[in-house]
Amino acid sequence: MAKASFDPQEFRSALSTFTTGVTIITTRAENGDPVGITANSFNSVSLNPPMVLWSLDKSAMSLSAFTNNKHWNVHILSTEQEALSGRFASRGEDKFKGLELDQGINNIPLMRNCTARFNCRTAFMYEGGDHIIFVGEVLNFDKTDLPPLAFQSGQYALAAKKPREGVQLSATPPPECSYTEDLLGYLAGRAHFQLVASLRNLLQSQKLDEQQFFILSVLSIQDNLTLDEINGFVDYTGNSVSEAEMEKLQEYDLVVRVNKDNDSRYLLTGNGRDASVKHIALAKAVEEQVIDQLGAGEVEALKFLLKRLIKVTDPGLPDLWSSGEEKNVKTSA
Repeated sequence: MAKASFDPQEFRSALSTFTTGVTIITTRAENGDPVGITANSFNSVSLNPPMVLWSLDKSAMSLSAFTNNKHWNVHILSTEQEALSGRFASRGEDKFKGLELDQGINNIPLMRNCTARFNCRTAFMYEGGDHIIFVGEVLNFDKTDLPPLAFQSGQYALAAKKPREGVQLSATPPPECSYTEDLLGYLAGRAHFQLVASLRNLLQSQKLDEQQFFILSVLSIQDNLTLDEINGFVDYTGNSVSEAEMEKLQEYDLVVRVNKDNDSRYLLTGNGRDASVKHIALAKAVEEQVIDQLGAGEVEALKFLLKRLIKVTDPGLPDLWSSGEEKNVKTSA
């Protein structure tokens, strides 16, 4: 059979555009040592009988373990297991060190916190060019609601469900204008206001406004800040914090001002921390409701995309979640 004339690297690149899940496949060597590799060649073969397949490079050091042991387990990784995927894709380390394993129906390592797991027995092995294809009978399986980790074009990715074409927020056709509901600014803005509706009610009961909420939120993450530093962190809201607003929070016994190194710095009081804890608890409760409705996978993908959106539109604001040491490094660089 004649070989194709196209560039192997280009062929690999084209294949990588096909988005797959990420799996770790485990077995035991002839001496009983655990063996595991990362693979994205996993696929289903048959429902009745239940069968799956995956492939392994003929040059892989683990090839003899999988060809000599009929039993192996497939772990479909969750988004929480990206580091684990990297560990099992590398060589020269104890991949199972520190891992808590479950007892499956065979003596093969069975890892926890996966999206799904399959206990398999080799039914057939085929040569497929430079790989060996393993077709396995599924003896047992389980699954969770954890969102799966994906792999696309050489990078990890997140999977999210896409609405059917033509599905709109409104049941009526949009008016003839250029401002449509598909504008990113509208979607992000409406989602924001709907998510914080419950928070506004809580703030009203605490006799606080959104500006004061931003101040307390900043100080709950990084305490002991000057007024200029606080303003640096809330600049994205389009509003600036005045000394009069800080004095009002002091009157409420939510913030205290201290003088240090000729600077006035602000810290949260015990009451201020209690107020912030209530804000965080409510935000997490709203998030749990969204997860129940959308699913954990969609929410994880949404967070990932929003972080990317924030990064590409960031005008250069300071990072609120960086430590003081990190900020000093950035300043001196």
